Amino acid sequence: MRRPGPGCCVLLLLLALCRARPRNVLLILADDGGFESGVYNNSVIATPHLDALAHRSLIFRNAFTSVSSCSPSRASLLTGLPQHQNGMYGLHQDVHHFNSFDKVQSLPLLLSQAGVRTGIIGKKHVGPEAVYPFDFAYTEENGSVLQVGRNITRIKLLVRKFLRTQDNRPFFLYVAFHDPHRCGHSQPQYGAFCEKFGNGESGMGRIPDWTPQTYDPQDVVVPYFVPDTPAARADVAAQYTTIGRMDQGIGLVLQELRGAGVLNDTLVIFTSDNGIPFPSGRTNLYWPGTAEPLLVSSPEHPKRWGQVSEAYVTLLDLTPTILDWFSIPYPKYAIFGSKTVQLTGRSLLPALETEPPWATVFGSQSHHEVTMAYPMRSVYHQNFRLVHNLSFRMPFPVDQDFYVSPTFQDLLNRTIAGQPTGWYKDLHHYYYRERWELYDDSLDPRETQNLAADPRFAEVLEMLKTRLAKWQWETHDPWVCAPDGVLEEKLSPQCRPLHNEL
Repeated sequence: MRRPGPGCCVLLLLLALCRARPRNVLLILADDGGFESGVYNNSVIATPHLDALAHRSLIFRNAFTSVSSCSPSRASLLTGLPQHQNGMYGLHQDVHHFNSFDKVQSLPLLLSQAGVRTGIIGKKHVGPEAVYPFDFAYTEENGSVLQVGRNITRIKLLVRKFLRTQDNRPFFLYVAFHDPHRCGHSQPQYGAFCEKFGNGESGMGRIPDWTPQTYDPQDVVVPYFVPDTPAARADVAAQYTTIGRMDQGIGLVLQELRGAGVLNDTLVIFTSDNGIPFPSGRTNLYWPGTAEPLLVSSPEHPKRWGQVSEAYVTLLDLTPTILDWFSIPYPKYAIFGSKTVQLTGRSLLPALETEPPWATVFGSQSHHEVTMAYPMRSVYHQNFRLVHNLSFRMPFPVDQDFYVSPTFQDLLNRTIAGQPTGWYKDLHHYYYRERWELYDDSLDPRETQNLAADPRFAEVLEMLKTRLAKWQWETHDPWVCAPDGVLEEKLSPQCRPLHNEL
């Protein structure tokens, strides 16, 4: 048998050394971000850094959040569990005070236990700390959310600090921008979207690495679900400016990884937590509230760089994807009693090789603010979206942040005055919804024709109801029997009728 020559030994050694380099993950999250970018065919806004990332990414066109609310979405993203299963039913901060259950095994916890160094920079917005621990943390919990979430120079320096203190472990770095979230409710002096923060004007401070871009409201692309009025156009123009700041920040973050020599060992994921803060957007389970941008860039999977995937995927897939990247198994455990927790999401890594036939995603929302109890469940399967409004006899709630927005105030004032609203809906139908809403998005992309009562779609309706109920049982949904039944786990059947006329 021939022994390998010196050249072969050197090659094998080089391959071993290459494999020995740690694989890392960079997760970049926008705050209330949407499809306002060049990669998603918006030709008005300038997003060169996202566009460049897209050239090295698989671009998902059918990515969705499972819940259209900030804290619940972040908790779902970081656990792989829907909000009704992980316990983060609504917002985490202040009087809302929602938290995940103590026994939840989150992504940062599992990574840390497996020897991966974890870091978070920006908006955390989840708790408790024991469930979501990070080795390196600069968030609103120990600083100003404006500084760690919108000041891109500060973000750049924190990323540099994280990388310079990195040891030989692989790392997971989570950069959660606060842009382009509204700030008219919390910091109105900086504009509706904090578009003036750090722009160099008097009293606004200056972010050294930011070159502000302003847009003429007449030029912006108004999404179909946003009223086409001067007030809304000015609102969108302000949103564009903050998206531009985030885009420049993304460029800075990627440059720090490139300068540290780790970018080519790092899986980079970009997405957003929920829909944009406009009518039918955030807090809704319609398309505008749940559809998300998603770019997945793997240095090991160049085959599909720059391609577009039509597969239906969800933010619940990110935890299994990242665990798969690090070859970490998901543990067997229970949150309550003996009910074993199982992830219903899947790893996205196979999609980086070949287009998968995935065609179903689920949604689950219970609160946003603590006063906004309006539980909804949904399934989106092969162009059909089914939404179950459990509290359908109540008016749909509106959050404080959205209420004070120029767009909604203008919509209210026009409605009261009986003037044209420039909107595809009216407030009455926005507030008051049917219990079951069924839409064929292939023929009705604006989701305005409810087919739930149409006998021609009775079979589709029942099929989707069955799929949705199955997912609710699999994810231990406490609302699974609502609103016309009560869950009694020790009885059979477990859903007991209430005879409440629903």
